[in-house]
Amino acid sequence: MRIAEVMTRNPRAIGVNETLHQAAELMDRLDVGSLPVCDGCRLVGVITDRDITVRATADGAAPDTTTVAEAMTDDVRWCFEDDDVREAERIMRQTQIRRVPVLDRTRRLVGILTLGDLAAKGAAQGAHDVADTLDVISQPPQPDR
Repeated sequence: MRIAEVMTRNPRAIGVNETLHQAAELMDRLDVGSLPVCDGCRLVGVITDRDITVRATADGAAPDTTTVAEAMTDDVRWCFEDDDVREAERIMRQTQIRRVPVLDRTRRLVGILTLGDLAAKGAAQGAHDVADTLDVISQPPQPDR
């Protein structure tokens, strides 16, 4: 099954020069915990509620003046919309993430694939069980310090 069949299309993104306050407001309005970060049309990172809360707040960053670029994760993992869902699951397991930005072949952001998408939509379309992926993702990560 292709990623395009189960992904969430047309995700909202935030720009690198927006503030953490703006990112948090957008997350609240959309009821999400993660936003793709784009510089123009190019995906350059991901900002999560955890990046804002743990990384930026712990460092004493002011949410009204600190930009998304200063707190985002720039080592972003992504996949193509025409990839098989197994490729996305491999990325999720390998990096212990629950959501992956999806690009088209011109490298434009076209969607987000979440573990929930795989479980709900994938199961309805006969995809294999995502329990193994969830089990790997849920393992406690090693501290990065």
